[in-house]
Amino acid sequence: MEVFKNYYRIRYIANKRGGEMKEIKFTDIDGIKVGHEQDLEAATGCTVIICEEGATAGVDVRGGSPGTRETDLLNPVNMIQQIHAVMLSGGSAFGLDAASGAMKYLEEKNIGFDVGVTKVPIVCSAVLFDLVVGDHRVRPDMIMGYKACSNATDKECLNGSIGAGTGATIGKLLGLERAMKGGLGSFALQVGDLKVGAIVAVNCLGDVVDPKTGEIIAGLLNEDLHTFAGTENLMAAQYDSKKNIFSGNTTIGVVATNGKFTKSEINKIASMAHNGYARTMRPAHSIFDGDTIFALSTGSVQADISTVGFLAARAMEQAVINGIKNAESLQGIKAYTDTK
Repeated sequence: MEVFKNYYRIRYIANKRGGEMKEIKFTDIDGIKVGHEQDLEAATGCTVIICEEGATAGVDVRGGSPGTRETDLLNPVNMIQQIHAVMLSGGSAFGLDAASGAMKYLEEKNIGFDVGVTKVPIVCSAVLFDLVVGDHRVRPDMIMGYKACSNATDKECLNGSIGAGTGATIGKLLGLERAMKGGLGSFALQVGDLKVGAIVAVNCLGDVVDPKTGEIIAGLLNEDLHTFAGTENLMAAQYDSKKNIFSGNTTIGVVATNGKFTKSEINKIASMAHNGYARTMRPAHSIFDGDTIFALSTGSVQADISTVGFLAARAMEQAVINGIKNAESLQGIKAYTDTK
């Protein structure tokens, strides 16, 4: 399989152990469920990743305009050791309310941190900016977050204009008229008993490139609305222009593994996974993006942190590509398939 062509060393190790590297679904990772809910007319939605048994979690926020919830809990010096869900949402800061729906849903299922009188679900969240795409008055809220949890399954993992990727767009340096559709993507792989995967809502300021070729596959369009202008080239040409281009950005995602890690280790894996952003989005981590990656460990397989870290980055690469290639045109914004 093409995406694994550079993995010869890992294949060798896996084959010696009687295993083989293979592509799996993100929801094949032990203890993981994924659910979506969206409003296509308003062009917004949310995606929840549920860990009913709890997961050791970390986070790495690299962008300059983040919108997040409960990230301080993931610092290794703090008490909470496991979380129960991550909510990825559109709606900018308003979309953080979707996490309250996850808390309600999980409490009803008796899932959470036991405080005696009840169990308090630990739900982390990150949001992206999609208010300018559809109806800005409609945002993911508690009701939408609850519905996403009700839709959660470990049987499939959909990609495209769904959930948190519903209103996602990319290539917005010159406004939405020359931008393209982003989307939600996922990808996972397995080596022996080890599983590593990523899910991401791609909503970057810049372009998305194929890391195997370095070519732009979607992003800022030229005036012909078919070929690519190259966001970084235009930014370099306008280096002395300090304008506010906060027109709707931020890529948010989760990497997950069934490997067993401490809070410190899983935070490092979240950091390494950002290499997947850097290889596929140009530029990544700008001051106008709130790029964030959570990392989850469901903790059933002994694994090397560096190996899982680079596999997480590779999974994130392909998840970004899958999100773009599976996106559909919405609100008149062209998708990848419209330029072919």
